[in-house]
Amino acid sequence: MGNEADKKFTWVIKNFSSLGFKSVSSDVFVAGRCKWRLCAFQWEVDNCSSSLYLYLAVPNHESLPSGWRPHAKISVTIVNQIPGGVSQLREAQYWFDQRNIDWVFPSMILLSDLYARDSGFLVNDELKIVAKVDVLEVVGELDVPVVTTDFVDINGFQVLASQIESVNSLFKDHPNIASNVRAKNPHLRTTYLNVLLGLTTILCKSSGELSNSDLEEAYSAVRFVTKAGFNLDWLEEALKEAFQIQIQEIEEKLNELTEKRAHMNTLLKTLE
Repeated sequence: MGNEADKKFTWVIKNFSSLGFKSVSSDVFVAGRCKWRLCAFQWEVDNCSSSLYLYLAVPNHESLPSGWRPHAKISVTIVNQIPGGVSQLREAQYWFDQRNIDWVFPSMILLSDLYARDSGFLVNDELKIVAKVDVLEVVGELDVPVVTTDFVDINGFQVLASQIESVNSLFKDHPNIASNVRAKNPHLRTTYLNVLLGLTTILCKSSGELSNSDLEEAYSAVRFVTKAGFNLDWLEEALKEAFQIQIQEIEEKLNELTEKRAHMNTLLKTLE
């Protein structure tokens, strides 16, 4: 059912080390026209070792019609983010229903291996998980209907119905944003616009939510869209401001460390 891209879901858990033994869940995603959710938790076994567990769950099982049963082939990968590193993969096949709403992959990886220096699994305290759900068979109606994609033309751009409000707001705030766009191909124009919408979404985040890589990627995207003829002076200013905020926060942390070091040196001198 569907192509390979429709079956895969990538989940990045940020600030993983701060979660402790709390369970954490991904956003709901669709694969094989069924809704799913990934969950992760750390579990101690026999008071001697701890592991990471992952499970795939049906998020809306209470509202599903009686008799609904999907048969799915599942694979879950904890990605080793170092080039050439060995990832951790688990696979299974399972019939889900209203009582059997999840499949657990126990002991995906020992926490000692996960947190090991240069293991490649935690990079910038981010854990990357890729799930592939291939729905082989469904008894009953699928919970996600087939959706026909209708586009609306806004200022010469083909826009999805879900994007109309965002695009109208963009052109209202910046009427001349696309006045110099040279591309005539509708697919290229849509690609540029989608990149631009993604940029505006990123910059809506608070400075604490933006990493250096987020800002670097956003700056590269701005250059890409600007070369296509979009007028993005306002967006470049927003990026510069975000960079300055991060620099200021780093300087404040350095000042705190310098003060602590000076205080420790003073204490050492009094003990001599």
